[in-house]
Amino acid sequence: MTKDQPRWLGAVPSGRVPIVPLIVAARWLLLAVVIAGIYFFSGFIVPVLAALVIGFATWPLFADLTRLCGGNTKLSASIALICILFFLIVPMLVAVTFAFDEFKVWFNWLLEANRSGVAVPPWIAALPMVGDWLAEQWALHVGPPGAIGELIQMTSGANIGNIYRAIMTASGEAFRLVLTLLFMMIALFFVYKDGSALVAQIDLVGERILPTRWARISRIVPATISSTVTGMTLIAIGEGIVLGLAYWIAGVPSPAILAVITGVMALIPGGAPLCFTLISIYLLASGHAVEGTALFAWGTVELFIVDKTLRPRLVGGPIKLPFLPTFFGLIGGVKTMGFLGLFIGPVLMALLVAIWREWLIELKGEEAPLTVLSREPPDA
Repeated sequence: MTKDQPRWLGAVPSGRVPIVPLIVAARWLLLAVVIAGIYFFSGFIVPVLAALVIGFATWPLFADLTRLCGGNTKLSASIALICILFFLIVPMLVAVTFAFDEFKVWFNWLLEANRSGVAVPPWIAALPMVGDWLAEQWALHVGPPGAIGELIQMTSGANIGNIYRAIMTASGEAFRLVLTLLFMMIALFFVYKDGSALVAQIDLVGERILPTRWARISRIVPATISSTVTGMTLIAIGEGIVLGLAYWIAGVPSPAILAVITGVMALIPGGAPLCFTLISIYLLASGHAVEGTALFAWGTVELFIVDKTLRPRLVGGPIKLPFLPTFFGLIGGVKTMGFLGLFIGPVLMALLVAIWREWLIELKGEEAPLTVLSREPPDA
């Protein structure tokens, strides 16, 4: 090997110019490594995002817990994980399990009704003003044998047997959900334990990428996530539990699945009032006037307490999501990420709205001096 002969590792001779500049090659190599990492670890993106969302939302409480533990982050992270496990994860899993069991009962009834037909329920015929019309439509499109299957196939394109097999197959996804929650808890432990160091590293990279905007955006993101998760998720879970207990006391059939539906609908503005109002109307029409009236009164009082006292204190931060972004975030999150998308979807929409509003504030700040100058007289 001569002195000027290029080597695999080493300096390039001064008389030669590389085909691709070194900085461009390094950037493309870094991009390829990032894409490969995303591809190979894509299965862990959802639990890691969920862990980050929960970590951001509960970080002030965790900071207080760390001070009580004398700065021991390992001990405080372990205690925080135990609290989240027993007060959040376990009740949600129990509620979903009961709801799935009740849903199977509903579906078995649907199969039997499709096979042998079903008469018009008395409470539907007893509804004021619309009872006769609904009873007539029921007798035409729902009551005859096989009518329910035809209706489902007409609306969804799938027959009732395929839907039943899909539901039975989906029951096997419970293990996948538990595994995802396990990965989320592991990631959350390290988010708590190494969160301060991680934030410092992200700030260092962010200030290099967005030197003029990172200081404001990096501070609005935690507040946005905290307000969104606290205001939309925890209150929705609380409303589902409280109204579910009210359904059980009032004697509503399948209270667990109705509680889960109410909790999901509570993520959407106006969803929870719609749920308990419809259930109250069902109780009134089925002859349970006292239970229906009491349920509607309890739901109204609970909604007033939450909206007037709890929500203003728990929901803070700079972002108040409108209805449409909230709806898109909820539906898109569930469609893309499954059950955990209920938490992640609205947060991502809140971040997009936060960035959009920050951009508008900057544009208005840039246009204000020009407007002031244009109103001054020419000789000024």
